[in-house]
Amino acid sequence: MSTFNLKAHMETLGQQARLASVAMARANTETKNNALYAAAAALRRAQAALLTANQKDLDAARASGADDAFLDRLTLSAKSIEAMAAGLEQVASLPDPIGVITDLQHRPSGIEVGRMRVPLGVVAIIYESRPNVTADAAALCLKSGNACILRGGSESVLSNQVIAHAMHEGLKAAGLPAQAVQVLDITDRAAVGELITLKQYVDVIVPRGGKSLIERISKEARIPMIKHLDGICHTFIDASADVDMAIAVSDNAKTQRYGTCNTMETLLVHRDIAAAVLPRLCALYAQKGVALRGDEATRVLVPGIAPASEEDWSTEYLAPILSIRIVDSLDEAMDHIARFGSQHTDAIITQDRQHADRFLREVDSSSVMVNASTRFADGFEYGLGAEIGISTDKLHARGPVGLEGLTSQKYVVLGNGQIRTE
Repeated sequence: MSTFNLKAHMETLGQQARLASVAMARANTETKNNALYAAAAALRRAQAALLTANQKDLDAARASGADDAFLDRLTLSAKSIEAMAAGLEQVASLPDPIGVITDLQHRPSGIEVGRMRVPLGVVAIIYESRPNVTADAAALCLKSGNACILRGGSESVLSNQVIAHAMHEGLKAAGLPAQAVQVLDITDRAAVGELITLKQYVDVIVPRGGKSLIERISKEARIPMIKHLDGICHTFIDASADVDMAIAVSDNAKTQRYGTCNTMETLLVHRDIAAAVLPRLCALYAQKGVALRGDEATRVLVPGIAPASEEDWSTEYLAPILSIRIVDSLDEAMDHIARFGSQHTDAIITQDRQHADRFLREVDSSSVMVNASTRFADGFEYGLGAEIGISTDKLHARGPVGLEGLTSQKYVVLGNGQIRTE
C-alpha cells in the first residue's frame, strides 16, 4: 500500500504555483478582471453549497469547544457571501498596478530612468478561521499578477474548498491556470512546516491569525514575511477632546466588533477630561457587557470595576474586555503606547491641532488616527479593496496590505542608442 508523501506533495504544489505565476505575470488587466468577475458569479451560484459546507465546519468547531469569538470569525451567511462576491468585483475595479512606470527622469546622458511595478511571484498565505480570507487573498494575488498557495485553518476546510472551486471556475473562464490559486485541503500542521520552507518556489509568506500561529511561522520560516503579531490598539482621549465625540468613537472602537485585530484593547484618558468622559462611557460599556479593568484613578471615578494588572496593558483580548488608564499628558499617553503597544493602530481624540500633529508624527504604528475609530484600519476602508493582511514591519509594506503591497519594483531604462563613455 502506498504511503502519502507530504514533502513531495508540497513540492509539487510549489512547482505548479511557480509555473502559474509566469502566466499570471503575463496576463493583461482585462484578462485578470474577467477572471475576477467570473469567480464572483461562480461564488454567487455556489451560495447554497457554501452555506452547507460552512454549517458542517461550524458544527465541528462547536463540538471541539470553540468559543463565541472563534465561531463568529468562522460563520458565513448569505449576506457575507454576497459581500465576498462584491469584494472580488471591487478588486477588479481597482487600478492595476502591474506595469505602471513611475518616477521617470531624464538623465544628462540622454537615458530615461524609472521604476516599474512587477508581481512578487508566488505568495503563500496561512490563516485561521475566516473563510472570507480565501476569497480576499485569492483576488488580490490574482489582480496583482501573482500565484498563491492558501492554507486556511482546519476548522474552515470545507468552506474554503467551495470558495477555491469558485476561484478556479473564474480563472479557467478567463483562460488562466487554475493552479494560480491553490488551497490546501491538508489539515496536518506539518503541511505548514513544509510550505514555509519552500524557498525555491515561494517568494513571500503572509501569516494571518492568532499570536501562536504567527510566532511559530516567524520562528520556522525560511522565506520573507509580511505580518503583524499583536493588535494591541489604543485610543487616547486628550484633554481638549469633544466629550460626545470621544464617547462615540471609543464605544465604536471597542464594541463594533470584538474579535478583530483593529479593535481597541486599551483606553487612555487625560486626567482633565476623565470625570466628564469615563462615567458615561463606562456605563455604555456595561450595558453592552464589556468587562472593564482600570488603574487606581479610573476605579475611583468608576467604582466596582476590576483592577488592571501590568499584564492587561500588553494583552490583546479579542473579546469584550477593556483596560482603562488615566494619564496626565500627551507624552505619558505616547510613552504608554510605545511601551505596551504592538505598532498596529492607535488613535487620538482631540481638538488640539498641535497634539494631533505630534501624535501622528511620534506614535510609531502602522496606522495612526485622529478623531476616528481604530476599526477603520483595514484595506476596504482605506480604499485598497480587500486586504491581504496588516503589516507592522517597516520594510516593503506597512499597514493594510492591498495590491501595491503584493508587488515589487524594478528599474527600467529607456534609451536611444546611448553608450557610457566615462
